[in-house]
Amino acid sequence: MKLADFHIAICGAGPVGQCLALLLCKQGIAADRILLLDAKTSAQAEQDVRSIALSYGSQQILTNAGAWPIKATSIRQIHVSRRGHFGRSLIDCKDYAIPALGYVARYGDIIAPLQRATEQRGVQIKRPATVSALEESDDAVTLTLQDGEKITATIVVQAEGGTFGNQTQKARSVDYQQTAIISHITVSQSVAQRAFERFTEQGPLALLPQEDGYALVWCVRPPSAEQLLGLDDNAFKAALQQAFGQRLGQILTASPRHSYPLGLNAQAQATKRIVTIGNAAQTLHPVAGQGLNLGLRDAKILASTLAEIPLQDESNQQPVAQQVAEQLQFFLKQRQTDRNTTIRLTDSMARIFASAPDGALTQSIFGLGLGLLDIFQPAKKLLAEQMMFGWR
Repeated sequence: MKLADFHIAICGAGPVGQCLALLLCKQGIAADRILLLDAKTSAQAEQDVRSIALSYGSQQILTNAGAWPIKATSIRQIHVSRRGHFGRSLIDCKDYAIPALGYVARYGDIIAPLQRATEQRGVQIKRPATVSALEESDDAVTLTLQDGEKITATIVVQAEGGTFGNQTQKARSVDYQQTAIISHITVSQSVAQRAFERFTEQGPLALLPQEDGYALVWCVRPPSAEQLLGLDDNAFKAALQQAFGQRLGQILTASPRHSYPLGLNAQAQATKRIVTIGNAAQTLHPVAGQGLNLGLRDAKILASTLAEIPLQDESNQQPVAQQVAEQLQFFLKQRQTDRNTTIRLTDSMARIFASAPDGALTQSIFGLGLGLLDIFQPAKKLLAEQMMFGWR
């Protein structure tokens, strides 16, 4: 029986895929038997300026992988409120004896140290490379690249998910009929290291501290998004000021705006030799910023799970095939609670504000709940720990 070219091929060299490769190396799997495939060049990835929220737990995972420190702004407090209603909650890192609740960084600043670390480790990387077909057999998975090249791997990890707007529909799919508008703004009265999650009639509005200002993620219904994207800068700032309020003084500047549609698209899958993680397994609404963080937790658990398979022993592959299938199913069971809890959290919050305007009563109850959250500390602690660490 011919041995596969690689033990593990990872389709997608974003933060989740590269973090997985590094954690596999730490678990003792030979770096030259791990292959990363990515459609982007390394320069394209490092020039990506999208803002990403990393939880404190994700910082710990990246540190363990050898890809920290990075250029990032700490979040020490998160202020959660409901526009036009009483009720707010303030989550503070000092209440949990940690240095930060999370961090805000540009995608390129997250990926750069990961790329340096994988190269230094000797992980094999093919880029730009697009996988056009996967063929699973008893012995291995054959990956056919767009240029016709064929590569075999004992295990394939699908870690390239994309965004909701360009994915095929999975088993659990919800179009929230919301669009996220993203921009970078500056204000006259910033509050250092405090993030804001403001719930409006159309969706959540998040301002995340970053560099000299805030990364904006404003979720609204598609007709409103079209209107907001068509405004000039002054009119857009005025609309944002009206939606957010005066907590940060005047909105001074706003960078060019971009947008993308929002939805839930989830289906955790594993065959005998192929498994999905990150956005390939679950794409979430950005409320509470859980998407990448959930994917990094996938990578952490998958790395420890695959380390239980004797991949380094290439003398007898038949028992290995059975163990691969068993361990991939075990991985799904390990991740079930965290994935389901996080999906339910983000889905519930998104649905409240994706509802028609006559859902105002539900939204008012939600606003009241924010006030009660500050009073009922055990519930507040559970929410904070879910956001920081997920279900461990």
